[in-house]
Amino acid sequence: MSAELISILVLVVVFVIATTRSINMGALAFAAAFGVGTLVADMKTDDIFKGFPGSLFVVLVGVTFLFAIARANGTADWLVHVAIRLVGGRIALMPWVMFAITGVLTAIGAVSPAAVAIVAPIAMGFAAKYRINPLLMGVMVVHGAQAGGFSPISIYGTIVNGIVAKEGLPGGEVVLFLASLVVNLLIAAVVFVVLGGMKLARHPLGTAAPAGTDDEGVTGTGGGAGTGGGRGTDVATEVEERVTLTAPRIATLVGLVALVVAALVFDLDVGLAAITVAVLLSVVWPETSKQAITQITWPTVLLICGILTYVAVLQTMGTIKWAGDSVAGVGAPLLAALLICYIGAIVSAFASSVGIMGALIPLAVPFLLQGEVSSVGLIAALAVSATVVDVSPFSTNGALVLAGAQDVDRDKFFKQLMVYGGIMVAAAPPLVWLALVVPGIW
Repeated sequence: MSAELISILVLVVVFVIATTRSINMGALAFAAAFGVGTLVADMKTDDIFKGFPGSLFVVLVGVTFLFAIARANGTADWLVHVAIRLVGGRIALMPWVMFAITGVLTAIGAVSPAAVAIVAPIAMGFAAKYRINPLLMGVMVVHGAQAGGFSPISIYGTIVNGIVAKEGLPGGEVVLFLASLVVNLLIAAVVFVVLGGMKLARHPLGTAAPAGTDDEGVTGTGGGAGTGGGRGTDVATEVEERVTLTAPRIATLVGLVALVVAALVFDLDVGLAAITVAVLLSVVWPETSKQAITQITWPTVLLICGILTYVAVLQTMGTIKWAGDSVAGVGAPLLAALLICYIGAIVSAFASSVGIMGALIPLAVPFLLQGEVSSVGLIAALAVSATVVDVSPFSTNGALVLAGAQDVDRDKFFKQLMVYGGIMVAAAPPLVWLALVVPGIW
């Protein structure tokens, strides 16, 4: 049995054990990385540690720490109620507002994880307080980020178009952008209906029961001081209480604005920027910091970092290239194109979407130059397949949604994200393949 096949089988075993024995999958993945890396791939320990996602670790810790402070001092509540006022109390619009905000941010040049890191904690806090299905809110944020992710001036769009130009393939910037926009918009619309978005229209601000009631929806903890947990709650009074700006809240808002500017304008690392803001707030208000530090989702951090470390081992030992080369040997061009999309989706659910596209597009160049399959259509299909799955809890975006979730059973929510990510992995590649590759008109 080849080393590549062994590494894939070990990954399957990790999933099976984690789901049947309730063991943190990240811990299992670290053990698997050590075992496969040293015994199968003959890697040194330092080489295994190189795969540890240090930047993502800092992002997860920094962002969750900062927004835990925002929750503890009431800033998150203030932002939620301001958002409600901006949409005139129509709670059903909020998932779409979050979709649009992240879409605009990525379309004008924000890195997708940076946009999600900024918007997801606010969106998930809103979902907790107004009993919106957290899965609905989370996937709307991620799909929003991907909807704008391939504009000609975006990071993803610039990278993919640059690879295409470098490899001498026909360009299709508009097709790439519109394909991602339309697919993610359609998915968001379906998800909105399936996960109860239409029912939210029944609950404008003046009548919506806060989280913690037994009305239909996601149950959480109480909506905060002044809430009674039923439909008779005086929501207007609650809004007035929470809209008051105190010194800690003003400082936190300034810090959040600084985080956005640092990430989007100066292209600074969002994790390090978030930790810096959190530390500055902690120096002035240490009691709030002590409360917030316990809310960092360490099990989630362990899970994500462990899985990504193992995936890095797979990349180092050539498992990903092995899979790509195997597909290149398939005789039927359309079938090979579908398999390439599937590889992009599967691997991207656990690793960098841009990294996967950067690896698969060059591998597919000899195949594309034969002219039997539209290169513009296949590249667009591959790009969408590799990014629409980013709601997976093992991807950066999905991990940020999981880390930002409030008042939920975190293990249950993790499984929901994993199932949803699995559905995207299974369904997205053939659908975009049928729409973009099979017709051969792009």
